[in-house]
Amino acid sequence: MSEADNPFRYFHSSPDIIRMVVMLYVRYPLSLRNVEDLIFERGYDICHETARLWWNRFEPMFAADIRRRRIGRMRGFRYWRWNLDEMYVKLNGEMVYLWRAVDHEGEVLESYVTKKQDKSASLTFM
Repeated sequence: MSEADNPFRYFHSSPDIIRMVVMLYVRYPLSLRNVEDLIFERGYDICHETARLWWNRFEPMFAADIRRRRIGRMRGFRYWRWNLDEMYVKLNGEMVYLWRAVDHEGEVLESYVTKKQDKSASLTFM
């Protein structure tokens, strides 16, 4: 990974510490101040606002990575199934089509929004 592609390049903390802070906040029902206290007990002094900044910045990236790995593991199972859902929803005051791939456990694998309901839209999603 080049320096320009590294999402942690402007942060002085270790990527492992950032990942641990974000995962503690997301995985467990903790407040940002509780996460700050837990990290302080491990020897790292960060502010709860720093934890909030890291959560806002890196949570979507970590969630996409977890989802991608989970889908890769699930494809190996014999009984893994997924369905394609199509819904007509209002988004920002405009009616659009929402396409979703949902697995047999109800987990949303991928989603796609389009203004038209046609073959090219569905093929783009697939």
